[in-house]
Amino acid sequence: MLQLKSMLIAADNSGAKSIQLIGIPKKGNRRIAYLGEIFTGVVKKAAPHGQVKNGEIVQAVIVRSRKESKRSDGSYIRFDENACVILAGDDTQEPKGTRIFGPVAKEIKDKGYNKIASLAEEIY
Repeated sequence: MLQLKSMLIAADNSGAKSIQLIGIPKKGNRRIAYLGEIFTGVVKKAAPHGQVKNGEIVQAVIVRSRKESKRSDGSYIRFDENACVILAGDDTQEPKGTRIFGPVAKEIKDKGYNKIASLAEEIY
């Protein structure tokens, strides 16, 4: 559960290091984003020779969240950090990077992000 102005770590090799959440498209004026949702963010820190640059506005999906998320079997999942993966375009669900670092929640695969799930090191 992330709110506006939350800072996230980029979990891919697109060149971004830190991303700030600035909006949640197609959800009205909702201010909270959950695990597996697409959000609009601005790149705050980036590698000098990466695909994305500082100040660039990107679409990304949340893959790890510090706030616990309840699953249908009654268990909870929680991670140590907030992390996201940058998406390639506005309407596509393909990641911009070619590698995903760290674990990814199982809800990502359930919501249809199969490419992100297949590139991930681990799925929890």
